Amino acid sequence: MSQHLTALYDTRVAEGLLRPDPAQRQVMALLEQARERLEAPERKGFLARFRKAEPMGQQGLYLWGGVGRGKSMLMDLFFQHVAIPGKRRVHFHAFMQEVQAALHEVRKTGVDDAIKPVAAKIADGLKLLCFDEMQITDIADAMIVGRLFEHLFEAGVVIVTTSNRHPKDLYKNGLNRQVFVPFIDLLQDRLAVHELAADTDYRQDRLAGERVWFTPADAAAKTAIDLIWSDLTGGREEPLVLEVKGRAVTIPRFWAGQARATFAALCGTALGPADYLALVGAAKILVLEDIPVMGPANANEAKRFVTLIDALYEGHVQLVASAAAEPEALYTKGTGAFEFERTASRLREMQGAEWVTASH
Repeated sequence: MSQHLTALYDTRVAEGLLRPDPAQRQVMALLEQARERLEAPERKGFLARFRKAEPMGQQGLYLWGGVGRGKSMLMDLFFQHVAIPGKRRVHFHAFMQEVQAALHEVRKTGVDDAIKPVAAKIADGLKLLCFDEMQITDIADAMIVGRLFEHLFEAGVVIVTTSNRHPKDLYKNGLNRQVFVPFIDLLQDRLAVHELAADTDYRQDRLAGERVWFTPADAAAKTAIDLIWSDLTGGREEPLVLEVKGRAVTIPRFWAGQARATFAALCGTALGPADYLALVGAAKILVLEDIPVMGPANANEAKRFVTLIDALYEGHVQLVASAAAEPEALYTKGTGAFEFERTASRLREMQGAEWVTASH
């Protein structure tokens, strides 16, 4: 077996790659237990039939806590050092989009229970499934997730997931929440629930005191934003597909609650308030590039930009941006210039250190 995860954590602290954090170190010990179970040789033959069922709380880990505490980083460290085939790491929202699409296809065949074959296909050859940022905001997901996970657990899949919420607070105040409650019970029965009670918001620290508005939007701005993005994501990213009123809205660059897109992608296409609210529900930091000067010639894009900033502001999402001008000079002429003053004021506020703290 390779180096113990706690020792690996200590090595990274000693090398200055991580700050020492007792709460994080405690989690590494829990993840080591999961790794030992996953890497243990499988029992085969006649005696395997009489293997005792896994004790409750031993089929994975539900790691929850405030944003920026290092949950994703710890899970990634675990995932990278589990020496097994058949492992997968995926953002929870993206996973549920895959499941919904698979269910749609299976239902076309006329089967009575579409969840069972979809779960069987997911579990085929899979030993470890790591989810980042488990959250349930969609009634369609809430209706199926319980039975889906039952099948995954029955197939022996070990699940490790991060979340900003305790299981009891998932889908809080959601429509028909009573059908979701058994899933909460299932999570608490089959996963060890642990709060990462770290005192420091490391994501906030990365941006605290940092410049977050870059103008003009030139090569120097892109280089600076690339460095910020690399620091936030560790060089990892994947597309995020948001299902909004039956439409798929793709954010091509996303990782652990951090999204990156251009002004043209978010404001130059026919997106609206529901799309921006869905983005706010998935992201805590948005890197928005190439914001142009606006006016009568691109009035529709300007309206969408105002709506986007309102959603980000109300949702306390941190904004990192490159723009052709400072906020007050983005929209100075034409109908809507006066109304844009509020947006400029919000953009200015969102650059302040107080906003960085509040947004986390």
